Amino acid sequence: MSNEVGHEIADVLGILLRRTTRAQLHKKLTEGMGEAVDELTYPVLSALARTGPRSAAELAPDVGLDRSGVTRRGSRLESAGLVRRQPDPSDRRAHLLVLTEQGERAVEELRTRLAAHIMASLASWAPGEAEAFARNLRRFTLEGPFT
Repeated sequence: MSNEVGHEIADVLGILLRRTTRAQLHKKLTEGMGEAVDELTYPVLSALARTGPRSAAELAPDVGLDRSGVTRRGSRLESAGLVRRQPDPSDRRAHLLVLTEQGERAVEELRTRLAAHIMASLASWAPGEAEAFARNLRRFTLEGPFT
């Protein structure tokens, strides 16, 4: 395998990992989800769904923001009833952001929309290609340069 393949993969990953690419996708996915759920708060909801209750400081690296950015987005989500704050049992001065039932339903809707969006983009692929892509992407993520 030549370095050309590595360069091609790196170029494509650069596009996928751009903040603007993610924001555009998040904007599409959150249309009609309510004022508090948009391309800015989507990463916080998604991260909380993946990780469970976390402080703003713990979430910050996962969502690419500083602690105050996560706190602002968390406050919007809290006002909408999607997130609640609870005392951090390991640090009485800190609070954890926790998805509410309404927040969990919103995340489920967003995940359903994302899966449908992905499947629509793969509709023209030959039978078996999407499955192979999913397997290989998982393998690349688990065994590739990110580990």
